[in-house]
Amino acid sequence: MIWKLHGNGQLAPGAVVAPDERLSWGKTIGLGAQHVVAMFGATFVFPLLMGLNPQLAVMMSGIATLLFLFLTKNRVPSYLGSSASFVGVATAIYTMGGNPADVSGALLVVGLALLLVGLVIHVAGARVIHRVLPPVVTGAVVMLIGFNLAPVVARTYWPQDQWTAFVVMLVVVLLSVGLRGFLGRIAIFLSLVFGYLLSAVLDRLLGPVARTAADGTVSHAYRVDWSAVGRADWFGLPPVTDLAGWSHGAADNVLGFHLPHFGLSYILVALPVVIALIAENTGHVKAVAEMTGKDLDDTMGRAIMADGLTSMIATGAGAGPTTTYAENIGVMAATRVYSTAAYVVAALVAIGFGFSPKFGAVISATPGGVLGGICVVLYGMIGLLGAKIWKENQVDFGNPVNLVPVAAGIIIGVGDVSLRFSENFTLGGIALGTMATVILWHVARAVAPRYLSDTAGGSNLVLDAPGIYTVEDEVDRPYEKYDPTKRTHRDESRLN
Repeated sequence: MIWKLHGNGQLAPGAVVAPDERLSWGKTIGLGAQHVVAMFGATFVFPLLMGLNPQLAVMMSGIATLLFLFLTKNRVPSYLGSSASFVGVATAIYTMGGNPADVSGALLVVGLALLLVGLVIHVAGARVIHRVLPPVVTGAVVMLIGFNLAPVVARTYWPQDQWTAFVVMLVVVLLSVGLRGFLGRIAIFLSLVFGYLLSAVLDRLLGPVARTAADGTVSHAYRVDWSAVGRADWFGLPPVTDLAGWSHGAADNVLGFHLPHFGLSYILVALPVVIALIAENTGHVKAVAEMTGKDLDDTMGRAIMADGLTSMIATGAGAGPTTTYAENIGVMAATRVYSTAAYVVAALVAIGFGFSPKFGAVISATPGGVLGGICVVLYGMIGLLGAKIWKENQVDFGNPVNLVPVAAGIIIGVGDVSLRFSENFTLGGIALGTMATVILWHVARAVAPRYLSDTAGGSNLVLDAPGIYTVEDEVDRPYEKYDPTKRTHRDESRLN
């Protein structure tokens, strides 16, 4: 991974830093810290919800990110963190009487399935994905992934301290558009530091805030709670866990490294999530391609294989599976710095956190109100990247083949609508919204009159020769393999 120095290491107004470029190492470290901020909350919280060890998950996320960048040849800037798609799967497995080893085993098989799908795509070409997931579908998937995160803000972070969240949101907006140069690129990180300090000051001036639990019980707590920081060790690894006496929800559970256990019933519950992961990874690569103006179709299969392999490695150690992180797409969209060097820095910091419970406790003590103010902007930016994919690919929503299925899928994803198949298996949110969008679009295209189906799906803008643009239908004439002797990157002025 050798990066070219962008300019003289400085960042000019409006400049775009490509994946194979970097700024000065000081600025790159700052950008890496911002990516850590974006990924850390979810990477820490989702394992807790799945009954797994968050310190181990953070460490494995760093290892997974480094491996992903290596396997994709440094072309797809991405951070791989704990996946939210599996929280419901873990809950279902526990309901069926399973334990964390059963969860790890089922999710390892999901990673294997994802790796095999990526291998097929890599061999057969990205046209397989283009036929199954045209721009109208991938845009919808990116949108519902981003907007599905809205309840996390509305129900979890924002209510903890609504006025701090509101102030931090305003600061994010003002700093993002008001600052110039490098400071403008790390506006999110600066907003987090501001919110952290603001919360500490409010604790001194106003005292603790009241919080209402789900059962109606009211308690009072300080915005910044460092009690866990004081108890945490500076250096240490998660323990090797014996699950013999484990019980779900017990307060004294201390999980760590453990081997997976494979049960067919648990595997069958988990496997349908592969569909959502394929669409999620495809949407991620598509979003990165749109932002960078590069054709990454030939990397699609490799990226999906890499995600499957890293998930297998993480679950094999007892951590949760990994996935390309939408939160970090929001950071790239805000900064327009796509350098994979920043992700390497973030990955190394995450691995360092894995060796230091003390630093992890400091980050995890970030007040919920601060996260609410930041995430309300970031998650919205993720969703709007879906609209950008539609716009750039000329998706026609006057065509009911595009309009009707996508409308249903987005509402399912955003509203977190669920479909219950049995006592132990429910499909909902991103997974159900993705399946509905993909399946219903293909059904609609099959039954629609030809004059509607032939123009459905959207188109890609490609450059056949310098200065000559043609629009190729995504379904009937997918991208050819990129040939630098025949075509160059897409016109930046059109993309931006």
